[in-house]
Amino acid sequence: MPHLASNSKTRVAAVSMIASASMAAIKFVVGVAIGSLALISEALHSSVDLVATIITWIVVRISDRPADDEHHYGHGKIESLSALGVIAMLYVLAGGIVVQAYAHLREGAAAPTLSAIPFVVLVVDIAVNFWRARALHRAALDTRSQALEADALHFASDVLGSIAVIIGLALSGLGYAWGDAAAAIGVAVLISVLGLRLGRATVETLLDRAPEGAAERAKAAIRALPGVVDIERLRVRMVGPRHFVDVIAEVPRTYPIDRIDAIKQQAQAAVSAALGDADLTFTAIPVARDSESIRERIMVIARNSGLAIHHVTVHDLGEKLTVSIDLEVDGEMALVDAHAIAHRLEHNIRHEFGANVEVDTHIEPLEPELPLGTDAVPARIHAIRTALSGFAAGGAIHDIHNVRVRDTDAGEIVNFHCRAASSMSVAKVHEQVDEIERALRRAFPSVKRVISHAEPPRES
Repeated sequence: MPHLASNSKTRVAAVSMIASASMAAIKFVVGVAIGSLALISEALHSSVDLVATIITWIVVRISDRPADDEHHYGHGKIESLSALGVIAMLYVLAGGIVVQAYAHLREGAAAPTLSAIPFVVLVVDIAVNFWRARALHRAALDTRSQALEADALHFASDVLGSIAVIIGLALSGLGYAWGDAAAAIGVAVLISVLGLRLGRATVETLLDRAPEGAAERAKAAIRALPGVVDIERLRVRMVGPRHFVDVIAEVPRTYPIDRIDAIKQQAQAAVSAALGDADLTFTAIPVARDSESIRERIMVIARNSGLAIHHVTVHDLGEKLTVSIDLEVDGEMALVDAHAIAHRLEHNIRHEFGANVEVDTHIEPLEPELPLGTDAVPARIHAIRTALSGFAAGGAIHDIHNVRVRDTDAGEIVNFHCRAASSMSVAKVHEQVDEIERALRRAFPSVKRVISHAEPPRES
Protein backbone atom coordinates (compact mmCIF):
# COMPACT_ATOMS: atom_id res chain seq x y z
CA MET A 1 0.00 0.00 0.00
CA PRO A 2 2.76 2.60 0.80
CA HIS A 3 4.39 1.77 -2.55
CA LEU A 4 1.13 2.43 -4.42
CA ALA A 5 0.63 5.71 -2.52
CA SER A 6 4.16 6.78 -3.45
CA ASN A 7 3.57 6.01 -7.14
CA SER A 8 0.28 7.95 -7.04
CA LYS A 9 1.89 11.03 -5.47
CA THR A 10 4.82 10.96 -7.89
CA ARG A 11 2.59 10.56 -10.96
CA VAL A 12 0.25 13.41 -9.98
CA ALA A 13 3.21 15.68 -9.18
CA ALA A 14 4.82 14.95 -12.57
CA VAL A 15 1.63 15.78 -14.50
CA SER A 16 1.26 19.02 -12.53
CA MET A 17 4.84 19.99 -13.35
CA ILE A 18 4.26 19.70 -17.10
CA ALA A 19 0.99 21.62 -16.92
CA SER A 20 2.53 24.40 -14.78
CA ALA A 21 5.41 24.94 -17.20
CA SER A 22 3.12 25.15 -20.23
CA MET A 23 0.55 27.53 -18.76
CA ALA A 24 3.14 29.79 -17.09
CA ALA A 25 5.00 30.25 -20.37
CA ILE A 26 1.83 31.02 -22.35
CA LYS A 27 0.53 33.55 -19.81
CA PHE A 28 3.88 35.28 -19.55
CA VAL A 29 4.25 35.66 -23.35
CA VAL A 30 0.68 36.96 -23.74
CA GLY A 31 1.04 39.26 -20.70
CA VAL A 32 4.21 40.86 -22.10
CA ALA A 33 2.63 41.15 -25.55
CA ILE A 34 -0.40 43.10 -24.36
CA GLY A 35 1.38 44.92 -21.50
CA SER A 36 -0.79 43.47 -18.68
CA LEU A 37 0.79 43.57 -15.21
CA ALA A 38 -2.01 41.36 -13.87
CA LEU A 39 -1.41 38.66 -16.47
CA ILE A 40 2.38 38.84 -15.98
CA SER A 41 1.84 38.58 -12.21
CA GLU A 42 -0.34 35.54 -12.70
CA ALA A 43 2.31 34.03 -14.98
CA LEU A 44 4.95 34.60 -12.30
CA HIS A 45 2.57 33.04 -9.79
CA SER A 46 2.33 30.01 -12.04
CA SER A 47 6.13 29.98 -12.33
CA VAL A 48 6.41 29.78 -8.57
CA ASP A 49 3.88 26.96 -8.74
CA LEU A 50 6.16 25.26 -11.25
CA VAL A 51 9.09 25.52 -8.86
CA ALA A 52 6.82 24.27 -6.07
CA THR A 53 5.72 21.33 -8.20
CA ILE A 54 9.33 20.38 -8.96
CA ILE A 55 10.08 20.54 -5.24
CA THR A 56 6.99 18.46 -4.55
CA TRP A 57 8.00 15.87 -7.13
CA ILE A 58 11.39 15.51 -5.42
CA VAL A 59 10.02 15.64 -1.89
CA VAL A 60 7.36 12.94 -2.29
CA ARG A 61 10.04 10.56 -3.50
CA ILE A 62 12.03 11.19 -0.32
CA SER A 63 9.16 11.34 2.18
CA ASP A 64 8.02 7.79 1.43
CA ARG A 65 11.37 6.27 2.29
CA PRO A 66 11.12 3.92 5.28
CA ALA A 67 12.58 4.76 8.67
CA ASP A 68 16.30 4.19 9.06
CA ASP A 69 18.98 4.37 11.75
CA GLU A 70 19.07 8.18 11.61
CA HIS A 71 15.35 8.90 11.00
CA HIS A 72 13.43 6.66 13.37
CA TYR A 73 10.09 8.23 12.48
CA GLY A 74 10.62 8.14 8.73
CA HIS A 75 11.16 11.09 6.38
CA GLY A 76 7.63 12.54 6.34
CA LYS A 77 8.57 15.87 7.98
CA ILE A 78 10.43 16.89 4.81
CA GLU A 79 7.01 17.54 3.25
CA SER A 80 6.27 20.12 5.93
CA LEU A 81 9.64 21.78 5.43
CA SER A 82 9.14 21.96 1.65
CA ALA A 83 5.67 23.44 2.18
CA LEU A 84 7.19 26.20 4.35
CA GLY A 85 9.75 26.93 1.64
CA VAL A 86 7.06 27.25 -1.02
CA ILE A 87 5.00 29.52 1.24
CA ALA A 88 8.01 31.78 1.66
CA MET A 89 8.41 32.04 -2.13
CA LEU A 90 4.72 32.88 -2.50
CA TYR A 91 4.93 35.73 -0.01
CA VAL A 92 8.02 37.14 -1.73
CA LEU A 93 6.11 37.04 -5.02
CA ALA A 94 3.02 38.64 -3.46
CA GLY A 95 5.13 41.45 -2.04
CA GLY A 96 6.80 42.08 -5.41
CA ILE A 97 3.43 42.19 -7.19
CA VAL A 98 2.02 44.71 -4.73
CA VAL A 99 5.08 46.95 -5.09
CA GLN A 100 4.88 46.86 -8.90
CA ALA A 101 1.11 47.41 -8.95
CA TYR A 102 1.47 50.43 -6.66
CA ALA A 103 4.11 51.83 -9.02
CA HIS A 104 1.72 51.41 -11.98
CA LEU A 105 -1.06 53.18 -10.14
CA ARG A 106 1.18 56.00 -9.02
CA GLU A 107 2.78 56.53 -12.44
CA GLY A 108 -0.45 56.08 -14.36
CA ALA A 109 0.80 53.27 -16.62
CA ALA A 110 -1.01 52.70 -19.89
CA ALA A 111 -3.85 50.18 -20.03
CA PRO A 112 -3.02 46.85 -21.68
CA THR A 113 -3.86 46.21 -25.33
CA LEU A 114 -6.91 43.97 -25.37
CA SER A 115 -7.96 41.19 -27.73
CA ALA A 116 -9.65 37.81 -27.50
CA ILE A 117 -6.33 35.96 -27.01
CA PRO A 118 -5.72 36.78 -23.30
CA PHE A 119 -9.29 35.88 -22.42
CA VAL A 120 -9.04 32.53 -24.25
CA VAL A 121 -5.71 31.80 -22.55
CA LEU A 122 -7.16 32.64 -19.14
CA VAL A 123 -10.28 30.50 -19.66
CA VAL A 124 -8.11 27.53 -20.70
CA ASP A 125 -5.86 28.22 -17.70
CA ILE A 126 -8.86 28.19 -15.36
CA ALA A 127 -10.04 24.85 -16.73
CA VAL A 128 -6.59 23.27 -16.51
CA ASN A 129 -5.90 24.57 -13.01
CA PHE A 130 -9.33 23.55 -11.76
CA TRP A 131 -8.72 20.00 -12.98
CA ARG A 132 -5.22 19.93 -11.46
CA ALA A 133 -6.38 21.36 -8.13
CA ARG A 134 -9.08 18.69 -7.80
CA ALA A 135 -6.70 15.87 -8.79
CA LEU A 136 -4.02 17.05 -6.37
CA HIS A 137 -6.51 17.60 -3.56
CA ARG A 138 -7.84 14.05 -3.93
CA ALA A 139 -4.33 12.62 -4.05
CA ALA A 140 -3.41 14.67 -0.97
CA LEU A 141 -6.41 13.31 0.95
CA ASP A 142 -5.68 9.73 -0.10
CA THR A 143 -1.99 9.93 0.82
CA ARG A 144 -2.16 12.57 3.59
CA SER A 145 0.58 14.49 1.80
CA GLN A 146 1.16 18.08 2.88
CA ALA A 147 3.33 18.68 -0.17
CA LEU A 148 0.51 17.71 -2.54
CA GLU A 149 -1.98 19.72 -0.48
CA ALA A 150 0.27 22.76 -0.90
CA ASP A 151 0.39 22.14 -4.64
CA ALA A 152 -3.41 21.85 -4.77
CA LEU A 153 -3.79 25.20 -2.99
CA HIS A 154 -1.42 26.81 -5.47
CA PHE A 155 -3.53 25.73 -8.39
CA ALA A 156 -6.73 26.73 -6.62
CA SER A 157 -5.21 30.17 -6.17
CA ASP A 158 -4.34 30.15 -9.89
CA VAL A 159 -8.02 29.66 -10.70
CA LEU A 160 -9.04 32.59 -8.51
CA GLY A 161 -6.10 34.64 -9.78
CA SER A 162 -7.08 34.06 -13.41
CA ILE A 163 -10.64 35.15 -12.62
CA ALA A 164 -9.25 38.31 -10.98
CA VAL A 165 -7.13 39.00 -14.10
CA ILE A 166 -10.19 38.60 -16.36
CA ILE A 167 -12.07 41.11 -14.22
CA GLY A 168 -9.09 43.51 -14.31
CA LEU A 169 -8.76 43.26 -18.10
CA ALA A 170 -12.49 43.76 -18.50
CA LEU A 171 -12.31 46.91 -16.33
CA SER A 172 -9.41 48.18 -18.43
CA GLY A 173 -11.41 47.57 -21.58
CA LEU A 174 -14.30 49.58 -20.13
CA GLY A 175 -11.97 52.56 -19.62
CA TYR A 176 -10.88 52.03 -16.04
CA ALA A 177 -7.09 52.26 -16.37
CA TRP A 178 -6.51 51.15 -12.80
CA GLY A 179 -8.30 47.80 -13.42
CA ASP A 180 -5.16 45.91 -14.48
CA ALA A 181 -3.10 47.06 -11.45
CA ALA A 182 -6.02 46.36 -9.12
CA ALA A 183 -6.29 42.83 -10.54
CA ALA A 184 -2.57 42.33 -9.89
CA ILE A 185 -3.07 43.41 -6.28
CA GLY A 186 -6.01 40.98 -6.09
CA VAL A 187 -3.71 38.16 -7.22
CA ALA A 188 -1.23 39.12 -4.49
CA VAL A 189 -3.97 39.10 -1.85
CA LEU A 190 -5.16 35.67 -2.96
CA ILE A 191 -1.60 34.34 -2.76
CA SER A 192 -1.22 35.75 0.75
CA VAL A 193 -4.53 34.37 2.06
CA LEU A 194 -3.94 30.88 0.72
CA GLY A 195 -0.33 30.92 1.93
CA LEU A 196 -1.54 31.83 5.42
CA ARG A 197 -3.98 28.91 5.40
CA LEU A 198 -1.34 26.42 4.31
CA GLY A 199 1.27 27.88 6.64
CA ARG A 200 -0.94 27.39 9.67
CA ALA A 201 -1.48 23.69 8.96
CA THR A 202 2.20 23.15 8.21
CA VAL A 203 3.42 24.87 11.37
CA GLU A 204 0.93 22.87 13.46
CA THR A 205 2.36 19.66 12.03
CA LEU A 206 5.94 20.73 12.71
CA LEU A 207 4.94 21.59 16.28
CA ASP A 208 3.40 18.09 16.66
CA ARG A 209 -0.13 19.37 17.16
CA ALA A 210 -2.51 16.43 17.41
CA PRO A 211 -4.71 16.10 14.29
CA GLU A 212 -8.31 17.13 14.90
CA GLY A 213 -10.29 14.22 16.41
CA ALA A 214 -7.47 11.67 16.00
CA ALA A 215 -6.90 11.17 19.73
CA GLU A 216 -10.61 10.63 20.38
CA ARG A 217 -10.90 8.05 17.59
CA ALA A 218 -7.78 6.20 18.78
CA LYS A 219 -9.00 6.15 22.40
CA ALA A 220 -12.40 4.82 21.38
CA ALA A 221 -10.82 2.08 19.27
CA ILE A 222 -8.50 0.93 22.09
CA ARG A 223 -11.09 1.17 24.88
CA ALA A 224 -13.41 -1.10 22.90
CA LEU A 225 -10.88 -3.96 23.07
CA PRO A 226 -11.55 -6.79 25.55
CA GLY A 227 -8.99 -6.71 28.34
CA VAL A 228 -8.32 -2.96 28.28
CA VAL A 229 -9.38 -1.59 31.68
CA ASP A 230 -8.69 2.07 30.95
CA ILE A 231 -6.34 4.45 29.11
CA GLU A 232 -3.94 6.39 31.31
CA ARG A 233 -2.44 8.53 28.53
CA LEU A 234 -2.62 8.77 24.75
CA ARG A 235 -0.63 11.07 22.44
CA VAL A 236 -0.88 11.48 18.67
CA ARG A 237 1.32 13.30 16.19
CA MET A 238 1.70 13.33 12.43
CA VAL A 239 4.90 12.66 10.51
CA GLY A 240 4.07 13.06 6.85
CA PRO A 241 0.98 10.94 6.16
CA ARG A 242 1.46 8.65 9.16
CA HIS A 243 -0.07 8.91 12.63
CA PHE A 244 2.31 8.04 15.46
CA VAL A 245 0.30 7.05 18.52
CA ASP A 246 1.76 6.50 22.01
CA VAL A 247 -0.63 4.98 24.53
CA ILE A 248 -0.34 3.80 28.13
CA ALA A 249 -3.20 1.39 28.78
CA GLU A 250 -4.26 -0.40 31.94
CA VAL A 251 -4.71 -4.17 31.73
CA PRO A 252 -5.58 -6.74 34.41
CA ARG A 253 -2.48 -7.81 36.32
CA THR A 254 -3.69 -11.39 36.28
CA TYR A 255 -3.23 -11.64 32.50
CA PRO A 256 -0.26 -13.67 31.22
CA ILE A 257 2.32 -12.11 28.91
CA ASP A 258 0.97 -13.74 25.75
CA ARG A 259 -2.54 -12.41 26.47
CA ILE A 260 -1.16 -8.86 26.86
CA ASP A 261 0.81 -9.27 23.63
CA ALA A 262 -2.43 -10.26 21.87
CA ILE A 263 -4.06 -7.06 23.18
CA LYS A 264 -1.17 -5.04 21.72
CA GLN A 265 -1.67 -6.67 18.32
CA GLN A 266 -5.41 -5.98 18.45
CA ALA A 267 -4.78 -2.37 19.47
CA GLN A 268 -2.49 -1.82 16.47
CA ALA A 269 -5.14 -3.20 14.11
CA ALA A 270 -7.91 -1.14 15.75
CA VAL A 271 -5.96 2.14 15.60
CA SER A 272 -4.95 1.52 11.98
CA ALA A 273 -8.61 0.93 11.11
CA ALA A 274 -9.63 4.16 12.88
CA LEU A 275 -6.87 6.48 11.61
CA GLY A 276 -5.52 4.82 8.47
CA ASP A 277 -1.73 4.66 8.34
CA ALA A 278 -0.72 4.43 12.01
CA ASP A 279 2.27 3.35 14.07
CA LEU A 280 1.28 2.41 17.63
CA THR A 281 3.52 2.27 20.70
CA PHE A 282 1.54 0.36 23.34
CA THR A 283 2.65 0.32 26.99
CA ALA A 284 0.65 -1.99 29.26
CA ILE A 285 0.27 -1.10 32.94
CA PRO A 286 -0.96 -4.02 35.09
CA VAL A 287 -3.67 -2.98 37.55
CA ALA A 288 -5.79 -4.76 40.13
CA ARG A 289 -9.47 -5.06 39.31
CA ASP A 290 -12.26 -4.98 41.87
CA SER A 291 -13.39 -8.38 40.62
CA GLU A 292 -10.11 -10.12 41.52
CA SER A 293 -10.52 -13.04 43.90
CA ILE A 294 -8.22 -13.59 46.86
CA ARG A 295 -6.78 -16.67 45.15
CA GLU A 296 -5.99 -14.63 42.01
CA ARG A 297 -4.26 -11.97 44.11
CA ILE A 298 -2.12 -14.62 45.81
CA MET A 299 -1.19 -16.14 42.45
CA VAL A 300 -0.09 -12.68 41.26
CA ILE A 301 2.09 -12.22 44.37
CA ALA A 302 3.80 -15.56 43.75
CA ARG A 303 4.23 -14.94 40.03
CA ASN A 304 5.82 -11.54 40.68
CA SER A 305 8.32 -13.30 42.94
CA GLY A 306 9.03 -15.96 40.28
CA LEU A 307 7.64 -18.76 42.47
CA ALA A 308 5.65 -21.84 41.48
CA ILE A 309 2.66 -22.44 43.74
CA HIS A 310 -0.45 -24.56 43.50
CA HIS A 311 -3.30 -25.92 45.60
CA VAL A 312 -4.10 -22.51 47.08
CA THR A 313 -6.92 -22.70 49.62
CA VAL A 314 -8.47 -19.73 51.37
CA HIS A 315 -10.86 -19.71 54.32
CA ASP A 316 -12.60 -16.57 55.54
CA LEU A 317 -13.14 -16.84 59.30
CA GLY A 318 -14.84 -13.47 59.52
CA GLU A 319 -12.18 -11.64 61.49
CA LYS A 320 -9.25 -13.07 59.57
CA LEU A 321 -8.20 -15.12 56.58
CA THR A 322 -6.34 -18.42 56.61
CA VAL A 323 -4.32 -19.30 53.54
CA SER A 324 -2.67 -22.62 52.65
CA ILE A 325 -0.24 -22.93 49.76
CA ASP A 326 1.87 -25.62 48.17
CA LEU A 327 5.21 -24.05 47.20
CA GLU A 328 7.50 -25.87 44.76
CA VAL A 329 11.26 -25.38 45.05
CA ASP A 330 14.32 -27.16 43.75
CA GLY A 331 14.45 -30.58 45.39
CA GLU A 332 18.21 -30.24 45.94
CA MET A 333 17.84 -26.93 47.80
CA ALA A 334 18.77 -26.84 51.48
CA LEU A 335 15.83 -26.56 53.87
CA VAL A 336 17.10 -23.29 55.34
CA ASP A 337 17.06 -21.65 51.89
CA ALA A 338 13.65 -23.07 51.01
CA HIS A 339 12.26 -21.85 54.34
CA ALA A 340 13.59 -18.34 53.63
CA ILE A 341 11.76 -18.30 50.28
CA ALA A 342 8.54 -19.46 51.93
CA HIS A 343 8.95 -16.81 54.65
CA ARG A 344 9.29 -14.02 52.06
CA LEU A 345 6.20 -15.26 50.24
CA GLU A 346 4.19 -15.31 53.47
CA HIS A 347 5.43 -11.80 54.30
CA ASN A 348 4.29 -10.50 50.89
CA ILE A 349 0.86 -12.08 51.34
CA ARG A 350 0.44 -10.48 54.78
CA HIS A 351 1.55 -7.15 53.31
CA GLU A 352 -1.27 -7.47 50.74
CA PHE A 353 -4.08 -8.65 53.05
CA GLY A 354 -3.04 -7.54 56.56
CA ALA A 355 -0.76 -8.71 59.35
CA ASN A 356 -3.38 -10.96 60.97
CA VAL A 357 -3.64 -13.29 57.96
CA GLU A 358 -2.62 -16.86 58.80
CA VAL A 359 -0.42 -18.34 56.08
CA ASP A 360 0.78 -21.93 56.00
CA THR A 361 3.17 -22.97 53.25
CA HIS A 362 3.79 -26.56 52.34
CA ILE A 363 7.22 -26.88 50.74
CA GLU A 364 7.63 -29.64 48.18
CA PRO A 365 10.23 -30.48 45.54
CA LEU A 366 9.65 -28.99 42.12
CA GLU A 367 8.78 -31.75 39.67
CA PRO A 368 11.86 -32.10 37.46
CA GLU A 369 11.66 -32.07 33.71
CA LEU A 370 11.24 -35.64 32.57
CA PRO A 371 14.19 -37.08 30.69
CA LEU A 372 14.02 -38.18 27.10
CA GLY A 373 12.88 -41.71 26.53
CA THR A 374 11.63 -44.27 24.04
CA ASP A 375 8.27 -45.92 23.54
CA ALA A 376 7.92 -49.18 25.44
CA VAL A 377 7.52 -52.46 23.56
CA PRO A 378 3.93 -53.39 22.56
CA ALA A 379 3.79 -56.23 25.07
CA ARG A 380 4.56 -53.87 27.96
CA ILE A 381 1.96 -51.37 26.77
CA HIS A 382 -0.63 -54.15 26.50
CA ALA A 383 0.14 -55.36 30.03
CA ILE A 384 -0.25 -51.89 31.55
CA ARG A 385 -3.44 -51.21 29.54
CA THR A 386 -4.93 -54.47 30.79
CA ALA A 387 -4.00 -53.64 34.36
CA LEU A 388 -5.54 -50.16 34.14
CA SER A 389 -8.79 -51.58 32.73
CA GLY A 390 -8.89 -54.09 35.57
CA PHE A 391 -8.35 -51.43 38.24
CA ALA A 392 -11.16 -49.35 36.72
CA ALA A 393 -13.63 -52.26 36.33
CA GLY A 394 -16.88 -51.76 38.23
CA GLY A 395 -16.01 -48.20 39.24
CA ALA A 396 -17.03 -44.73 38.09
CA ILE A 397 -14.05 -44.56 35.74
CA HIS A 398 -14.32 -46.59 32.53
CA ASP A 399 -13.20 -46.85 28.91
CA ILE A 400 -9.45 -46.75 29.48
CA HIS A 401 -7.91 -45.79 26.12
CA ASN A 402 -5.00 -44.04 24.39
CA VAL A 403 -2.50 -45.71 26.72
CA ARG A 404 1.15 -44.75 26.12
CA VAL A 405 4.22 -46.00 27.97
CA ARG A 406 7.67 -44.43 27.71
CA ASP A 407 10.94 -45.82 29.04
CA THR A 408 13.32 -43.29 30.64
CA ASP A 409 16.38 -43.47 32.87
CA ALA A 410 14.21 -42.33 35.78
CA GLY A 411 11.60 -45.04 35.18
CA GLU A 412 8.48 -45.61 33.11
CA ILE A 413 6.09 -42.76 32.31
CA VAL A 414 2.46 -43.79 31.67
CA ASN A 415 -0.17 -41.60 29.98
CA PHE A 416 -3.77 -42.71 29.53
CA HIS A 417 -7.24 -41.32 28.82
CA CYS A 418 -10.43 -42.46 30.52
CA ARG A 419 -14.10 -41.51 30.75
CA ALA A 420 -16.51 -40.64 33.57
CA ALA A 421 -20.13 -39.48 33.83
CA SER A 422 -20.70 -35.92 32.63
CA SER A 423 -22.37 -34.93 35.92
CA MET A 424 -19.55 -36.28 38.07
CA SER A 425 -17.65 -33.56 39.99
CA VAL A 426 -14.02 -32.83 39.26
CA ALA A 427 -13.09 -33.66 42.87
CA LYS A 428 -14.76 -37.09 42.63
CA VAL A 429 -13.15 -37.83 39.27
CA HIS A 430 -9.73 -36.85 40.67
CA GLU A 431 -10.22 -39.12 43.68
CA GLN A 432 -11.20 -42.12 41.55
CA VAL A 433 -8.36 -41.63 39.06
CA ASP A 434 -5.86 -41.24 41.93
CA GLU A 435 -6.86 -44.68 43.21
CA ILE A 436 -6.22 -46.20 39.78
CA GLU A 437 -2.83 -44.47 39.52
CA ARG A 438 -1.75 -45.69 42.98
CA ALA A 439 -2.84 -49.24 42.17
CA LEU A 440 -0.82 -49.14 38.92
CA ARG A 441 2.34 -47.99 40.71
CA ARG A 442 1.93 -50.74 43.31
CA ALA A 443 1.52 -53.35 40.58
CA PHE A 444 4.39 -51.96 38.47
CA PRO A 445 7.08 -50.52 40.78
CA SER A 446 9.15 -49.39 37.76
CA VAL A 447 6.46 -46.82 36.87
CA LYS A 448 7.82 -43.39 37.85
CA ARG A 449 4.83 -41.25 36.98
CA VAL A 450 1.25 -41.65 35.79
CA ILE A 451 -0.54 -38.90 33.86
CA SER A 452 -4.26 -39.35 33.30
CA HIS A 453 -6.83 -37.38 31.32
CA ALA A 454 -10.51 -37.79 32.15
CA GLU A 455 -13.17 -37.11 29.50
CA PRO A 456 -16.99 -37.15 29.45
CA PRO A 457 -18.79 -39.87 27.46
CA ARG A 458 -18.60 -39.57 23.64
CA GLU A 459 -22.22 -38.43 23.27
CA SER A 460 -21.42 -35.38 25.45
